[in-house]
Amino acid sequence: MTKPGLAEGVVVVTGAAGGIGLAYAKAFAAQGRRVALCDRAERVATVAEEVGGIAAGLLGVVMDVSDEASVNAGFARIEAELGDVSVLVNNAALFVDLPFTKWRDIDVATWDRVMGVNLRGPFLCARRAVDGMERAGAGRIVNISSTTAHVGGHQRLHYAASKAGVIGFTRALAREVGGLGITVNTVAPGSTQSEGVRARYPAAVLEAAVAARAIPRAAVPEDLVGTVLFLASEAASFVTGQTIVVDGGHVFL
Repeated sequence: MTKPGLAEGVVVVTGAAGGIGLAYAKAFAAQGRRVALCDRAERVATVAEEVGGIAAGLLGVVMDVSDEASVNAGFARIEAELGDVSVLVNNAALFVDLPFTKWRDIDVATWDRVMGVNLRGPFLCARRAVDGMERAGAGRIVNISSTTAHVGGHQRLHYAASKAGVIGFTRALAREVGGLGITVNTVAPGSTQSEGVRARYPAAVLEAAVAARAIPRAAVPEDLVGTVLFLASEAASFVTGQTIVVDGGHVFL
């Protein structure tokens, strides 16, 4: 029996109801890929229809990535309606809605919620996605971290810690699944002006982020797409366990 391979498999993008996640999903759809747009927001089904709908191989799936049962049910539906998964983009995260909070004032419930979405989520989704990748004989997992993991986050200790954890998770998982033909990498964006960020942050904060870059302009979701598409492609078959910073030249590793 011929294995379907990387290019024929389904792409799963979490946190895809809007913003950066939707930009990733649209880019894969433009390549003619079958794409599952996953988000805890129920509007993800409407968004998927607006992009092209099931006739174009796009499926909106309501999924809470922090909940094991929700993840398992979501992937079961994706496999039943679209097929085996060969690419997973772990984009879902709590960030925009997190208030700036001094580290001593972060309550345990908030800490656990951030870790649940930002770190347990990629673990649960990767664990489930690998089943289809093994059947396909190839797979790509692209985790989304943040430059905050490298520079720290002012009054965002929980977020910075979770995104640093994503990098460690990437490195460890890459070693465990490399023999299966699966690569695991991280993209670390800088401050990116999605609609949520523009609505939440003062202009002065956004301008300061621009001024700190070697390329002094605002970052938009589309700036991240090329790196994600590369890491999800055959061209990146010998790249694994890596973190690629996409921030216009603010953080240099």
